[in-house]
Amino acid sequence: MNPRLRLTILRILALVFVVGISILVFMVRDKAEQLQGYGYLGVFIVAFLAYATVLLPAPGILFVFAMGAVFNPFWVAVAAGAGSAIGELSGYLAGFGGQMIVQNVAVYQRIVNWMQSHPRIDLLMVFVLAFLPNPFFDLAGIAAGVLRIPLYRFLIVCWLGKTLKMLVIAYLGASVTGLAP
Repeated sequence: MNPRLRLTILRILALVFVVGISILVFMVRDKAEQLQGYGYLGVFIVAFLAYATVLLPAPGILFVFAMGAVFNPFWVAVAAGAGSAIGELSGYLAGFGGQMIVQNVAVYQRIVNWMQSHPRIDLLMVFVLAFLPNPFFDLAGIAAGVLRIPLYRFLIVCWLGKTLKMLVIAYLGASVTGLAP
């Protein structure tokens, strides 16, 4: 198979995966409460599903806040950080597979331009956007996919930023209920 055809097939599969996971998350969004019975695995699954959507809001942070009051906030953050980082692969894959979808969005263009002009600190931008609660991380993930930042680097930096954010959220949830150590 020639490399161009292989790349086209991979891009189409990436887009199909992103659309499919977004539809799945939309369909099961009301069942998140049932997953808390699975402990940290449930936290991981809810975080994955909440962050696997591209440009659609999902209440992942609220769930982490609530679970920080139920379980050990550190482990809630680790599980949620891992689930959300893996869930963010959907944005990366969307960028790899179909950058034309968001090519004309002004915020996306600014993120891509900044990442292209600062190649040594593009991962710092991914980290900062993963840490800060904001609606633009999907665009950073898409930009990372378009710029072909190595997947393992993207995942590690995303996981670090998401885990630190989830640590803050989980401990806030625990402190509100008085369960924080």
